[in-house]
Amino acid sequence: MPPFVYRITKYNPADRDEHGHYIGVEEPTSDHGAVESAYLQAVAAFAAAAGIDHLAIREPQIPGVAHFGLEPAMEGHGLDDLFPRDLRGFHDGAEVSLSVGLELVRVMLRDNGAWCHLEVEDAFAVHVGWDQYVYVSSEQPCESALARTRALGLFPERLQASPYEADFDEPGVQRPADEDFWAHLRWSITGGQAAILEEAYVDNAARWHRITEHTLDAVRAKLTPRAKLSVWPDLSADVDAVLATLPDEGLVELVWEDRNGAITSTITDETEYQALAAHVAGARAAAALPLDVDSRQPLFSAVLPDSDGVLRARWRTEQSRSDRNWAFLKNLHRGQVVTGVVTEIADFGVTFVDIGGFTAMINVPELSWRHINHPSDVVTVGQEIAAEVLDVDLVRERVPLSLKSLQVDPMTQFIQQVGQVVTGVVTKLVPIGVFVRIEDREDGFEGLVHITELSEEPAATPEDVIQVGDALCVKILDVDPTRRRIALSHLQALARGES
Repeated sequence: MPPFVYRITKYNPADRDEHGHYIGVEEPTSDHGAVESAYLQAVAAFAAAAGIDHLAIREPQIPGVAHFGLEPAMEGHGLDDLFPRDLRGFHDGAEVSLSVGLELVRVMLRDNGAWCHLEVEDAFAVHVGWDQYVYVSSEQPCESALARTRALGLFPERLQASPYEADFDEPGVQRPADEDFWAHLRWSITGGQAAILEEAYVDNAARWHRITEHTLDAVRAKLTPRAKLSVWPDLSADVDAVLATLPDEGLVELVWEDRNGAITSTITDETEYQALAAHVAGARAAAALPLDVDSRQPLFSAVLPDSDGVLRARWRTEQSRSDRNWAFLKNLHRGQVVTGVVTEIADFGVTFVDIGGFTAMINVPELSWRHINHPSDVVTVGQEIAAEVLDVDLVRERVPLSLKSLQVDPMTQFIQQVGQVVTGVVTKLVPIGVFVRIEDREDGFEGLVHITELSEEPAATPEDVIQVGDALCVKILDVDPTRRRIALSHLQALARGES
């Protein structure tokens, strides 16, 4: 924030005790007259001294289900004369003129609804706190504005920082609604998981959208800049069942789709259930969502970045399983070596590995360079292993690993033996020839002796020449580690005088 920070109040510092607590006459609500006007003139003086004629709205919010202000809540949150009824234009990053900014300060001084930061990045800021404490930050000392503020009967005090600076120390991370997010959302829709998109355009207010493969792009195009997006499963068509499961007490948010396809939500409690049931009669579908953070878990969430891809909104995304997966996966990359613990060996052969809270997988071919009958030939549940990351799929949230890539391929040793004659054991007869194990171990590598390299008799079959278990002298013709093939010849071995 800018270095020169001033607290502007109507409270005389002389009326504070040794601890800085105000002990004078306290009128916490604005008089809507001379004092309020003085505040606005003081802010205007600071803006003029700093050369500011426009301000950006940051962290906008409207009251939630309860209004905690000292003055009565106003219709339209005090914004009716400034923005349309749907609050288009009142969003994070929206730029307003100084005159509109001053009217927003008036709304906040009256403590009857909307609130926001007003800022010019790194240059100027206006924050309004409780009891008409106003904080102005500037790049410049603004001596003329300080004099004007005193002349208006207000009291400016220099501070180190505004107590209403944005808090960057909240836990969790911000997940951007980037192309990976939209691809993941489309994949979730296709898989029947996602169907409803919640667009939080200001704090305590949201718009709801039904999303399909065909409507996703249109919905995306009309979203409010810097909105926080939460993805939910589909609403239930059994509206009566949803109403029957509302909690006996406490607040809950009911979301429903009316006959016309419009999706609406309201926050209610047990005292309003009867009226609510009548209100949603005939709805197509509904869902009841808890309000406490621990229970209210969307499928995943994200924050819209600006058009340049930079994430400037300060929303915190939810800590759903998918969001935690994203936070973990964004720090992985192909070729990275990770350690983990084998948690499961599935019947279909896939090995699951916990690599720090995320479950990755190893397909059978990536367990060993050698042929194996089952993953348990190589790994066991509970075993700690090191493996290489083959890919990071943010869309499907999958990470395939390879155990064998950290090992030397033993087949490469046979490349040096091409042209040599060795003796192996016949392991299998096939119409095109025979397989011979040329490595002296049970899982040793095998090569193929094609029928044309097995016998000089043109009509001979493998069974005419040899049987499984017989020893056979062969020459190594070629070794292809990529295709996992070794070509052998019995005839060329014989031609070298081997028996």
